[in-house]
Amino acid sequence: MPGELPQSPDHSSEANTGPPRQARQGRLAIIAGGGRLPHHVADAARAHGENPYIIALTGEAGDGWGGYDSCTLGIGNFRDISATFRNEGIDRVVLSGGVQRRPEWRDIRPTLKTLSRVPAVLKTLISGGDDAVLKMAIALIEASGARVIGVQEIVPELLADIGPIGRISPDDDDQRDIAAATAAANALGKLDVGQGAIAVGGRVVALEGPEGTDAMIARVAGLRRDGRISQRRRGVLVKLCKPQQDLRADLPSIGPSTVESALAAGLAGIAVEAGRALVLERTATIDLADRSGLFVTGLDRALPVS
Repeated sequence: MPGELPQSPDHSSEANTGPPRQARQGRLAIIAGGGRLPHHVADAARAHGENPYIIALTGEAGDGWGGYDSCTLGIGNFRDISATFRNEGIDRVVLSGGVQRRPEWRDIRPTLKTLSRVPAVLKTLISGGDDAVLKMAIALIEASGARVIGVQEIVPELLADIGPIGRISPDDDDQRDIAAATAAANALGKLDVGQGAIAVGGRVVALEGPEGTDAMIARVAGLRRDGRISQRRRGVLVKLCKPQQDLRADLPSIGPSTVESALAAGLAGIAVEAGRALVLERTATIDLADRSGLFVTGLDRALPVS
């Protein structure tokens, strides 16, 4: 029907975590937001024999793309993105890096093929959560002529393993906090609000909103300073994929800054979903956690947390 978005294949419950296939035709593009992840993805793709083309998002992507073919385009500029796909022979796209600002209606520049879908796009921008907006973006990108693949297809080594990732393991009190925060994060994800929650002493004390993980942890640090949270009980951050999430975009991620924030908030550790969360700058992240006395562990969502 006019105004409706095209249906992409269901990627909400499976992820290809193997290395990139070598028999490829066409070029890989990386639509780069903020942070170091797009650089990790680009370097890994090049190591696998790809010649990635970088589409840096205006106001989001950092510098440092001098060694790659690249351009800078505004978020929502699907007309020029589609032209870039044609001009550069791009047939696959990875969405990588953070995006701090949601696109507004004035940012959307559709192609002729997607012009009829503008009403549905505007409705999603006004009333949809982050997951709905990402699914919309994926549908529009694929309507522009390229297939969107998950970052885990390019850098599977960044995926969290099951169990302790560093030297430190959660104790019984930590497991109780993990169970409470896991239940909260799962419920939050179903509402398409956020991916993270923090529990202290078996009680949920913070839920992630649009401000992101580090800001949520900072709130907990402030509550602890104000005496609203016990100084004697430490607590745990849990980050999970949303149950309905398309795994090709916005996998939960942690890195050194997450560990630093958790330490400042007095937390005991961090738990993420194994196989569906990224540990960025893995060596630095785990080394910092070990030196700080924090655990980092991967959760198997299929198993009950006790």
